[in-house]
Amino acid sequence: MAEVGGSYSQYLTPELQKELHEIALKIVAPGKGILAADESTGTIGKRFASINLENNEDNRRKYRQLLFTTPNLNEHISGVILYEETFYQKADNGTRFVDVLRKQGVVPGIKLDLGVVELAGTINEGTTQGLDNLAKRAAEFKKGGADFAKWRCVLHIGSHVPSHVALLENANVLARYASICQQNGLVPIVEPEVLCDGDHTLERAQKVTEQTLAYVYKALADHHVYLEGTLLKPNMVTPGQSATKRNTPEEIGLATVTALRRGVPAAVPGIVFLSGGQSELEATKNLNAINQVDLVKPWKLTFSYGRALQASVIKAWGGKDANIDTAKKTLLHRAKANGEAQLGKYSGEENAAAAAESLFVENHSY
Repeated sequence: MAEVGGSYSQYLTPELQKELHEIALKIVAPGKGILAADESTGTIGKRFASINLENNEDNRRKYRQLLFTTPNLNEHISGVILYEETFYQKADNGTRFVDVLRKQGVVPGIKLDLGVVELAGTINEGTTQGLDNLAKRAAEFKKGGADFAKWRCVLHIGSHVPSHVALLENANVLARYASICQQNGLVPIVEPEVLCDGDHTLERAQKVTEQTLAYVYKALADHHVYLEGTLLKPNMVTPGQSATKRNTPEEIGLATVTALRRGVPAAVPGIVFLSGGQSELEATKNLNAINQVDLVKPWKLTFSYGRALQASVIKAWGGKDANIDTAKKTLLHRAKANGEAQLGKYSGEENAAAAAESLFVENHSY
């Protein structure tokens, strides 16, 4: 391709573009979504503490094995995001977890960011680290069987935030990450999470989400990122956790789709929502409402849930081998509910008290 204005040359071959686009489409196949099992060692420790289980490497391996060996996992789970430790672990029979997933037709992915750090000169805002050596790491994970990656940036809503510098910096970091991933054959999941911490209204959350998306897609364009080979992982537009007014799923659905229509190009194949501290039931109901909104939605709208797929599973398991089958059935139940919501066909469920429990964690980090 000829250079435009002398500043641009095509850096992805047509073959690589085709591969990236096909991976992205497979992940957002009808009725399917992503299981985010990429909690860091510290975060999974908090989950284990709730069932009085020691946070050691073998317990983490056993728990992830429970998730990945669930029969028929691929009916509603198209991809799994792995933490680096998990990526190199094996099942009891010696099979790498990556291969366990691939054999089921589930696409393995990898969390590549190295966490949020403070952005000096701002009011408690941050940026995400991990760009050093990213190309080398991306190439190694691709060689090891990963086909997509995740990188999370975090933005806050407050009286004076998000600031221009935080919006700009996080958008540019996401664009650099996305470009490096694509060069190495990984579909980048671009995750600019506007946190739900605070007492802001639905309208304010919508405005900040729209602003965030505008910065992100400007940066992706500046960096010549191939949009057809990306996925977006945004927050749903919801009122703040401590807001006085609670909105219905229908109101949340309309606000979310409106924001996305204003900020996300139609070239993006799919949008995989984070659950962001919603209860399991809220995350499913809101996804369903989003898919029922009667507006043109040019992308597939599905889920990439961590807590909202796993909270009931960990509780059902309790760290005991005798409960593994029950825990697997619980995972399938939640995956099916969200698969139905991705199609806008979720009709509710009975005996869902556990699924209705709040999963909110203040200033949540993975």
